[in-house]
Amino acid sequence: MGEPPAEFEIDEAVVMALLATQHPDLAELPLRPVDSGWDNAIFRLGSELSVRLPRRSLSVPLVLHEQRWLPEIAPRLPLPIPVPLRRGVAGCGYPWPWSITPWFPGTTADTALPESSEAVARQLGEFLKSLHFPAPANAPHNPYRGVPLADRDRRTRFGIDGLDESVDREGLLQAWTEALQTPEWRGPDVWVHGDLHPFNLVMEWDRLAAVIDFGDICAGDPATDLAVGWMLFPEPARSEFKEAVGVDADTWRRGRGWAIALGVAWQGGGERLTQIGKRTLSSVLDDF
Repeated sequence: MGEPPAEFEIDEAVVMALLATQHPDLAELPLRPVDSGWDNAIFRLGSELSVRLPRRSLSVPLVLHEQRWLPEIAPRLPLPIPVPLRRGVAGCGYPWPWSITPWFPGTTADTALPESSEAVARQLGEFLKSLHFPAPANAPHNPYRGVPLADRDRRTRFGIDGLDESVDREGLLQAWTEALQTPEWRGPDVWVHGDLHPFNLVMEWDRLAAVIDFGDICAGDPATDLAVGWMLFPEPARSEFKEAVGVDADTWRRGRGWAIALGVAWQGGGERLTQIGKRTLSSVLDDF
C-alpha cells in the first residue's frame, strides 16, 4: 500500500512564491521542507511557524475542516493544537487552499515515549475528555471514523485473515467479535480527532506537548480515538489513560475494537505504520 503519490509536486520554490504573493511579511523567513505525509507537505517557516499544503485533491477538505473548526475547539483543550494562524489560497500554479500554523518543537511519540508513561497517559486521557464534547449539527462526518464498528467489519475480518501465522488470528477474531457485540454509541455525536496515533502526538522532554494533524476531525463515536491507548501504552499506563478519559465500559470495549480495525488496516502501510499496527494488535491480545 504505502504512501499515495502526490498529485502536485510541492517544493520550496512553490511555497516561497505563495508566501511572497499572499503573506509577504513572512516571505523572508527561512524555509525548509520537513516531512511529507499521506495528505500534506510540511515546511518549517522561521523558528515558530509551519506551512501545510495538501499534496492531493482528497486532502483539500481536511485542510478546510481544520481552518473552520480548530479555532472554535482549541480554547477548550488543555494542550496546544495546530490552529491555522494564516490561510492561503490557490495561486502561483498551486491549485488548493493551504495553511500556516504554529510549529511545535519536539519529537513524535512513536520514538520519544518515556519508559514510565503513566503521566503521559493521564495527559492524553484528559485531552480526549476535553475534546469529546457534543459537536454542532453542521460538524463534518467521516465515513471511516467515528462510525459504528459494524461499518468496519468486512474489511477488518479480511485484514485479520491476511495476517501472517505469527499472529494469533483466532484471538483477534474473538476480540473483534466481542467489540461488535458491544452496544453502539447512543450519546450525542461528539468531536473526534479521527487520526489519533503516535505520529500525531508531539513529545517534549517527558511530557506531551501538542496534538497535531486534525484533518480527519469529525463528529461521532468517541471510541475511535481510544484506540491510541493500545497503540501507545502498556499496562499500567493504559489503565491510567482509561481512568483519565473517563469513558464507560462499552465505549472502552469499542475502543479496543477500533484498535483492532486500525492495527490491521496499517499492515503494509509503510514500515513505521506497520510496526505500530503490530504493536497495537499485540497489546489487544495481551489485554483480551
